[in-house]
Amino acid sequence: MKIFKQSLFLFFFVTISLSAQIDRKSELYKKIISKDSLLFNVGFNTCDISQFENLLSEKFEFFHDKDSISYKKEFLHNLRNGLCISPKTYQSRRELLPESTEIYPLYKKEKLYGAIQVGVHQFYETIEKRKEVFGSSAKFTHVWLLENGDWKLTRSLSYDHQIKQLDINKSTIFDNDAEIENWLTENKVPTLGIGVINDGKLQQIKVFGELKKEIIAPYNTIFNVASLTKPITAIVTLKLVSLGKWDLDEPIYKYWIDPDIANDKNLKKITTRHILSHQTGFPNWRYLNKSGKLDFQFEPGTKYQYSGEGIEYLRKALEKKFHKTLDELAKELIFEPLEMNDTEFFWSKKTDESRFAIGYKNNGIAYQTEKTKTANGADNLLTTIEDYGKFLVSVMKGEGLSKKIFDDMTTNQVETKNGKHFGLGFEIYNLENGETALSHGGADKGVQTIVFMLPKSKKGLIIFTNVDDGYKVYEKLIAHYLGENGKKIFEIETRK
Repeated sequence: MKIFKQSLFLFFFVTISLSAQIDRKSELYKKIISKDSLLFNVGFNTCDISQFENLLSEKFEFFHDKDSISYKKEFLHNLRNGLCISPKTYQSRRELLPESTEIYPLYKKEKLYGAIQVGVHQFYETIEKRKEVFGSSAKFTHVWLLENGDWKLTRSLSYDHQIKQLDINKSTIFDNDAEIENWLTENKVPTLGIGVINDGKLQQIKVFGELKKEIIAPYNTIFNVASLTKPITAIVTLKLVSLGKWDLDEPIYKYWIDPDIANDKNLKKITTRHILSHQTGFPNWRYLNKSGKLDFQFEPGTKYQYSGEGIEYLRKALEKKFHKTLDELAKELIFEPLEMNDTEFFWSKKTDESRFAIGYKNNGIAYQTEKTKTANGADNLLTTIEDYGKFLVSVMKGEGLSKKIFDDMTTNQVETKNGKHFGLGFEIYNLENGETALSHGGADKGVQTIVFMLPKSKKGLIIFTNVDDGYKVYEKLIAHYLGENGKKIFEIETRK
């Protein structure tokens, strides 16, 4: 009867106090998700009991549909002597389904005093002796209250548990967050972000490692993703083409002429199609030339040569025609519609530096962070796994793109090596099984990133790292998450 009364009280407490669901870009949303990340990604998944001790209110109550009510002292005791007993008999980890999360503020006389968090989380448990991985999912409701200015979890309800055995025959490091952390330490990778797309949805977001010593990287870590900026610029352009406001094959000189090539006969030959497929004839960057000036190294449209200068040329042309900066165009066409609230072309007042993954050299020494203040169409994008995952899912679905433009984007425009071509904005791998993979990478000082999309199977993978040689973890990750298609990608990459 006591438990029933408490549950009934909690039901009415939640029902009468809720305001409208808050926007994902609000500070309150980010704060509650950050607390959730500390509680589970750091606390539960690594058995760091101190996180629970700090985040649970002294009045904490836990309601479980398969067990009775428990309070803070009993809950911590069960955690220490159950999931986190040493030596462990099994390993459990929890993952939040991002799309399921909703947060509602609680007010009293217009003053914020708490928040309700609801959502779905999945649990994975590996029974070591049997080497089997079991999965379960459950809905949850959390009541977070402000106690002396600190957010504390006061009530937790876990219900509607669904259990099934996953189709996994053997355990790997990817079934155990602690083993992944050890693997990263061995490979001297400070921070790793992974995004997994399945069935055309961003299914999983995982971030491992530290931002700096003893500062755990949160789920919404902000990365500089270097050349993964280019696909954003490409899709801005292709959406404008789809809207009839830009022409893929119109000469670019009508809108922008760089003074360095103003008198070159090739000037009037450059088109957007050449730029997005890297056939401009430009070097990657003009500073690589002895003269330090931009030039043509071959006639546009005759062969492939990767060029950041080409993408920057496109940015200047777009800005000249539309009288808007690239970041303004991107906000209108991509960032705001997709609620990519942590994505920017450059550092601004809203950039949360406390979540930024500083870049590192191979020897563990940090680079000085360059805080750019203007947009570069080819480099320096700041974003998170979740935001870039939203972008890739949208691209995979062809949102905002006409069928013709989507087909052009995914059609081979120029060969880069045997089995690999550039389309418009993305490289294309022919996997020879009816499947193709669209891809792009990013590399800079302290940056190694790469993404893949498989439009036919609606799968995808995002990998962000913050160290010069972060690429060394790619093969194992790609093979694990993309299976045979991942192995085929590496086979193409290693061909002579």
